[in-house]
Amino acid sequence: MSVAIVTDSNSGITQAQAKELGVSVLPMPFMIDGETYYEDINLTQDQFYEKLQNPEAEIHTSQPLPGDIMAMWDKLLEDYDELVFIPMSSGLSGTCESATVFAADYDGRVQVVNNQRISVTQYMSVLDALQMADDGRDAVYIKKRLEETKFDSNIFITVDTMTYLKKGGRVTPAAAAFAGLLGIKPVLRIYGEKLDAFAKARGMKNAKKVMIKAISDDLEKNYGGIRPDAPNAWLGMAYTHNLPEAEEFKAEVQEAFPGYHIDMYPLSLSISCHIGPGALAITCTRMLEDGHKSL
Repeated sequence: MSVAIVTDSNSGITQAQAKELGVSVLPMPFMIDGETYYEDINLTQDQFYEKLQNPEAEIHTSQPLPGDIMAMWDKLLEDYDELVFIPMSSGLSGTCESATVFAADYDGRVQVVNNQRISVTQYMSVLDALQMADDGRDAVYIKKRLEETKFDSNIFITVDTMTYLKKGGRVTPAAAAFAGLLGIKPVLRIYGEKLDAFAKARGMKNAKKVMIKAISDDLEKNYGGIRPDAPNAWLGMAYTHNLPEAEEFKAEVQEAFPGYHIDMYPLSLSISCHIGPGALAITCTRMLEDGHKSL
């Protein structure tokens, strides 16, 4: 059976990359000063950050409209037998829950994956799904495999400014002011459906060290150690509107893990909206034996 793979733009996959990969990407909507924009359709990364850094701008993330989701599915099912939809983590958005309800009307032809990932780890799930589809696996198998391995992934993020966490109510104004005064950079962790505080570091240099140490510990504890000969984990990186600094950090990470292939992408705008520009992230995800073999 032919199986279409669908995700949303929270995966960080652009429309151009989607065409190269052979997947479909549902663009996430934003409300900016009363107008609706769609990521990578009529809103570029540069345009978004220009608006985000305007203190008077009103920016809100939103779920895709039901009609937009089902229109994409209906179009794909004209050419495919089945469809696997991999949205962002159910713990960070209601899109997954809504899509699961919509899928009930498709007689099993649409399988919605709740593997609680986002950004580059969600991208990894898409690559795994593509490989399984190419290998002849059906949609039910792909969904089951991705969900049973959903906790084989970690993301660590540090932010350059507390402004956007304060706006979103994740830190109090007093805590944000105190952190700014002392140069404290929080390190956050996304694991499963949760975004939690992981550590605090004095300055960005130390925050980077904390994240590299966290990934090293994760590899040792959960992935059989650091294995430069044949690693069974994939390392990824992401950033928000700070490519030069991100490239410097990538060099540090590559030095710490010399045997690993590391890809780096801009963070999706839905995440960037809540953490602001200047953020850096590093991820660790298990490679599935029946998933993709290489990037």
